[in-house]
Amino acid sequence: MAVVVAYLDVAATTRVDSRVADVVLHWMTEDFGNAGSRTHEYGTRAKKAVQEARAFLASTVGAKTEELIFTSGATESNNIALLGIAPHGEKHQRRHIITSAIEHKAVIEPLLHLQDRGFEIDFLEPGPSGRISTEAVLERLRPDTLLVSLMHVNNETGIIQPVAELAEELRKTPTLFHVDAAQGYGKIPQDLTAPIDMISISGHKIGAPKGVGALVTRRRGWDRVPLEPIMFGGGQERKLRPGTLPVPLIMGLYEAAKVFREGQARWERDALAMRERMLAAFDGTRFHINGDPAHSVPHILNVTFEGLNAEALIVRLKEQVAVATGSACTSASYTPSHVLTAMGLPEELATNGLRFSWFPSQIADFDPGEIAATIARMQPAPSA
Repeated sequence: MAVVVAYLDVAATTRVDSRVADVVLHWMTEDFGNAGSRTHEYGTRAKKAVQEARAFLASTVGAKTEELIFTSGATESNNIALLGIAPHGEKHQRRHIITSAIEHKAVIEPLLHLQDRGFEIDFLEPGPSGRISTEAVLERLRPDTLLVSLMHVNNETGIIQPVAELAEELRKTPTLFHVDAAQGYGKIPQDLTAPIDMISISGHKIGAPKGVGALVTRRRGWDRVPLEPIMFGGGQERKLRPGTLPVPLIMGLYEAAKVFREGQARWERDALAMRERMLAAFDGTRFHINGDPAHSVPHILNVTFEGLNAEALIVRLKEQVAVATGSACTSASYTPSHVLTAMGLPEELATNGLRFSWFPSQIADFDPGEIAATIARMQPAPSA
C-alpha cells in the first residue's frame, strides 16, 4: 500500500487543477490549430482564444492587452526584461542597476552576466526581516540608474517586498522597475496593479502547467519599455519572443488564473488557518521563523529547528510530508541558502532552513502535529 505524503512544496510547483487539465487537453486534441495560421478556421479560433487569454491576464495586473507577451515562464520573462533593457542602458550611458541579494537565480544570474558586460549592480541585503525597504532602494538611486529589479514574494521565506510602494516612487524618476512576480502573482493581486514597468509571471505556481508564463511591459504615457529581443526567428509576441505560441499552455494559464482569482479569498483564509495550525503544532519543538511573519504570504513558512540538520530532517520526514530546503532550482546544493545568508542569519539558521508551502485545499486532512512530534523526538536536549 502506497504511503500518502502530504505535499507541502507548492513554492516549487503546484498540481495542475483538473479544470485546467481539461482545458489544456481540449486545445491539444480538438482545437489544435496554430495561432499564427491565417488561412483556415483552426488558426482563427486559436488566435482568438489567445487574444482572449491575453486580455484577461493583462487585466489581472491592471495592464492593457497589448502590454502582455507570453513566455515559457518567469525565468524567460526575467531574461527578456533584464537582458533586453541592457542595450538601452549602454546607448544612454545608464549602466547602474539596483536589485537585492535575495532574488531568485533567474534574476541574479542574468544580472551577473550584465556585470561582466560593464554594468554596475547593487545587491541590497535585507537584514533578518527578509524585507528590502523602499528607502534603501531610493537611497541608491543615481542619475545613471537604469533599472530596479525586486521580487514580489521571496520564494524561500515568503516575505512580501514593498513593490507597490516602490513603483509609485520610481514612477517619479526615469528609472524603470522590474518585478519578478513568480511567487506573488494571483496571491496578492492588488500589489501588481501598481505602476510597475515590467512584471514576470509564471503559471505553475497557481495550478497551471509548467512551461508557460508572461511578461507585462507597461507603457509610461506613450512610451514603451525600450526592450530589444534576446532571441530571433519569427517575430511573434511583438518581436520580443519568437516561436510558435503554445496555445494549450496559454489556455491553461488563462483557466488557472480565472480559477485562482475566483477562489483567492477562500484560499487566503484557509492558507492562514493552516499556518496557524502548523505554528501551534511547532510549539512543542524549539524553532526559529526565518523572516518577519508580519510581512509574509500565508502559505509559505521557513523555519529552522534547533539542533537539527535540515537535510537529515527531510529524509526522516519523507514518508509523511514533501518539503524543501529552498528554491527547487538550487535544491541539489547543500551550501547555505543565499537568501538566508543575505539576511545575515547565523550559519546554523542559514544552512538548516526548512520551507513549508501549501495550498490548503490539497492537504485538507494533513495533521501538522504528526510531523511536529517526529521533530520533537529528533531534537537534542537543550544545552544548559
